[in-house]
Amino acid sequence: MKLVEDQLAGVLEATRPLPSERVPLADSLGRTLADGVHATVPIPVFDNSAMDGFAVRRADLETASRENAVRLRVVADIPAGSALDPTIRTGETARIMTGAPMPTDADAVVPVEDTVEGFAAEIGGSVTIQRTPSIAAHIRRAGADAAIGDEVVPPGTEITPMQLSAFAAASVAEVVVARRPRVAVVSTGSELVPPGRQLARGQIPESNSLVLLGLVAEAGGQTVLRESVADDPAELVAILRRAFDLGVDAVIMSGGVSEGAYEPVKQALSAGGAMEFSKVAMQPGKPQGFGVTASGVLLFGFPGNPVSVAVSFECFARPALLAMQGRTELDRRRIVLPAAVEWRTPIGRRQYLPAAIDRSDPSRWTVRPATGGGSGSHLAGGLARAEAYAVVPADIDAVRAGDPVDVMLLR
Repeated sequence: MKLVEDQLAGVLEATRPLPSERVPLADSLGRTLADGVHATVPIPVFDNSAMDGFAVRRADLETASRENAVRLRVVADIPAGSALDPTIRTGETARIMTGAPMPTDADAVVPVEDTVEGFAAEIGGSVTIQRTPSIAAHIRRAGADAAIGDEVVPPGTEITPMQLSAFAAASVAEVVVARRPRVAVVSTGSELVPPGRQLARGQIPESNSLVLLGLVAEAGGQTVLRESVADDPAELVAILRRAFDLGVDAVIMSGGVSEGAYEPVKQALSAGGAMEFSKVAMQPGKPQGFGVTASGVLLFGFPGNPVSVAVSFECFARPALLAMQGRTELDRRRIVLPAAVEWRTPIGRRQYLPAAIDRSDPSRWTVRPATGGGSGSHLAGGLARAEAYAVVPADIDAVRAGDPVDVMLLR
């Protein structure tokens, strides 16, 4: 059997980067940066007040104390958004609001709560201050967060809501991102019927295309074709032609890749080497198919059981879709947690077990199988409870309670 790493290496070797496009910030959430984003203005843009209070000349207050209060004459009012730069002479001050530009003549801000009169002190009146402010007190300096030209976010990064805020603060209105991968999802199996339909003997609801639809979107792709076909190689080939006509970058097929008599993916695509069908040392997901067309379309063939489909996507298709977009990080985040219970693992194959994390004790999280039925690849109900995969090495035949387990986080 092939190692998971070897199968993935073949997939990534065949994966080609997608072209980039420029989009407005509002359309960039979840996309992958193709070019780094650089600040076009300083952050903050100008020196401004971090508090509601009074802009002062610190030298006027060097001796201020409760016993020696200093009174300053209020000569101006500076709200946020104001373009005023009032002259502040010795013995004078200006009321200033949070975010308002600092007057050139002032070098500190006294918060309103540190004055006797508060904002009852208006222009023409005076305010009493009973302590000396620190140097540059409550001033946000221009460029303290980023200077013009500084890289805010590097290429290869997924754009998050926090990054959108940073881009806007840097006065960037558009970003260059990778085009979304266009994906066709095809479920094979004569037993499959749409969810909610009355089931005849031998029929089951088709669920693979829906989990793949969600996983593709989560990986930054868009599913442009989603079909379910019977165990008929000719019908599958017709669907593939439609997919190619739509300009897809990848086709993900579930079912039809194993050793049975009705395996449409293998029957349609093994001849001529369009796809290579292998056994990979993993559980679930041992039978795998992969190929690439002359035009560069990736062809994935996953086993048909729902858990196998989800695991196979994580191991092979997700990294490929991210690599197409130039993502610098292709792996899910991982942590190590103690096992809450004991479970068996298949010796000689790496196990990817849908798992739930027990956070009831914040100081000691634990991990357990998401379903009481074990690691069966047909146990789709357990996927609803899965928030991770417990990844167990191939040379281990059992996990015991308390054993450290490598946990791949899904959310």
